[in-house]
Amino acid sequence: MRVLIIGCGYIGFPLATELVRQGHEVTGVGRHATARPELAEAGIRPLDADVTQPETLSKIGGPFDWVVNCVSSSQGGLDDYRNVYLDGTRNLISWLTTQPPAKFLYTSSTGVYGQDNGSVVKEDHPTEPATETAQVLAATEQLLLSAARERKFPAIILRVAGIYGPARTFQLSQFLENRARVEGRGERHLNMIHRDDVVGSIIAALRNGRPGEVYNAVDDEPVQQVHFLRWLSETLGKWMPPAATPEELADLAKRKRGVTNKKVSNRRLKMELGYQLKFPTFRQGYTAEIRRL
Repeated sequence: MRVLIIGCGYIGFPLATELVRQGHEVTGVGRHATARPELAEAGIRPLDADVTQPETLSKIGGPFDWVVNCVSSSQGGLDDYRNVYLDGTRNLISWLTTQPPAKFLYTSSTGVYGQDNGSVVKEDHPTEPATETAQVLAATEQLLLSAARERKFPAIILRVAGIYGPARTFQLSQFLENRARVEGRGERHLNMIHRDDVVGSIIAALRNGRPGEVYNAVDDEPVQQVHFLRWLSETLGKWMPPAATPEELADLAKRKRGVTNKKVSNRRLKMELGYQLKFPTFRQGYTAEIRRL
C-alpha cells in the first residue's frame, strides 16, 4: 500500500516505521519533516507541508491508498486547535477530493465524550464535549462524517484515550515527583492506552475499519484514580499521594482536556477490527515503562 502519514510525531513516527517494516511505501508529512534525518533513515519519504496552509498540500503528490491524519496542535490553545484540526481537516478533504484514498483515518480523542457519571460509553453514545478544545475535535469529526455520508469520503474516526508510553508517562512522573494528588475520593475513571497499541489500533482500522464509522481506542480496564495510584504505590514502594486541596481541584477543572468520569468501551476495537492489545491494562503497560526508568 501507498500510505501517507500526516504528522510524524509521537504517534505518526512509530506508525510510519511499523508500516515500513510491514512492507508498505510510506510518505511522512510535517512542517519540518525534511529536517528530521530519522525519517529517511527509517525508510520513510519525508515531505514538508502544513495542513493549515492548503497551497503546500499539492506538493505531496499521490494518489495514496491509506491516509492517516494524526497531526498535533503542538500543545497549542483553542485557536491552534481550530486551525490544525478543523480547518486543517477541511483542507485535506478538499485536496483529496480529486484523488480520494481507500481509507482516511483521523485520530480524534475520547475527550469528545463529556460524561461524568461513571457510565460505560460506546461509540454510538452522544458526544458531550466538556471543554472548548474537545468541542473542536467533535466538530472535526462531524465534518468528516458529513463528508462520508454526503460525498462518500472514506473517513474513519479513531477516538483515542489518554496515551502513555516511552517518554510520555505523565501520571508516573507526577507520582515519582510527589506531585500526584487524589481527586476527592479518587473515584474518577481513567481511560488509557499505550502508544504501541495506538499504532496497532490505527493499522487494524486501516485494514478492517469501515468508512463512515467511529471506533474507540482504549485498553481493557478503565480504572478509578485511587486504584491506579494505589497500584503505583505498591509497585514502587512509595506512600500514597495526599488528597487534593480545593485550590488544586479547581485548577484541575480548568485543564485543556477537562475532567470527566466515564468508562470507555473497546468492544468494537476488539470484535470488529480484530485488534488484540499488547498491553491489555495499565498494569502491563506501566510495568514496561517502569522498567525503562
